[in-house]
Amino acid sequence: MDDRGGSFVAVRRISHSSTCHSNSAEVVAGSAAWIGRGFSCVCAQRRDSDGRPSFDLTPAQEDCLLRLQSRIDVAFDSSNAEHQEALRALWNAAFPGEKLHDLVSEQWKEMGWQGKDPSTDFRGGGFISLENLLFFARKFPKSFQDLLRKQEGDRALWEYPFAVAGVNITFMLIQMLDLEAVKPRTLFGATFLKFLAENDSAFDLLYCITFKLLDHLWLEMHASYMDFNTVMKATRRQLENELLLEDVTRLEDLPSYSLLNR
Repeated sequence: MDDRGGSFVAVRRISHSSTCHSNSAEVVAGSAAWIGRGFSCVCAQRRDSDGRPSFDLTPAQEDCLLRLQSRIDVAFDSSNAEHQEALRALWNAAFPGEKLHDLVSEQWKEMGWQGKDPSTDFRGGGFISLENLLFFARKFPKSFQDLLRKQEGDRALWEYPFAVAGVNITFMLIQMLDLEAVKPRTLFGATFLKFLAENDSAFDLLYCITFKLLDHLWLEMHASYMDFNTVMKATRRQLENELLLEDVTRLEDLPSYSLLNR
């Protein structure tokens, strides 16, 4: 996850008609920046190297973290047949009935990619960011379509680009949860790993919740393109607060989960 290059481009709003369980960013316009209750055997230990605590994991949690990290490490490869098929599947889920002419096509701009080749935007999140979008489209199709087509609320003239925002959400969650560390060094990360050990799709589900929360705050704050960073920071703060609520024992208990519609 070292290559996070890319830029964030505003889009003008256009109206489109068209297991682990079995075992137990910030975006800067025009720049290269990309943008619980008790734990089962999760104990904080302070690390002398950076002054931050780390959290011991159960074997199941450690295995789940390694599996997720292996997904995070996969870069998007436009020559990989599996990746090509996932990209086609995303198009078909987003625009059913509308034929995609080619994997490199001006049509992709309809989804909020910066150019005609989405692979150039996946540098910020890797293949997992495509998997997140596809999971969202399949698991919560109504919410996915509402956000893609900006169908809810009083929208700004210049809206955030849907697909690029999705890549940045993936990156933000990886950073917020400290998922590239050997052990989590934040309470948010330790809390999330408890959920991951119980649901191997926890990261994808949290992604869906986050995307919907982002759009909810976007509307609540009457935001426009230049406000994206502010809204992203507010989204992260809200997520962090919700993850630590005492009555949250699974991701479906997060207050923002109720924003999702199937």
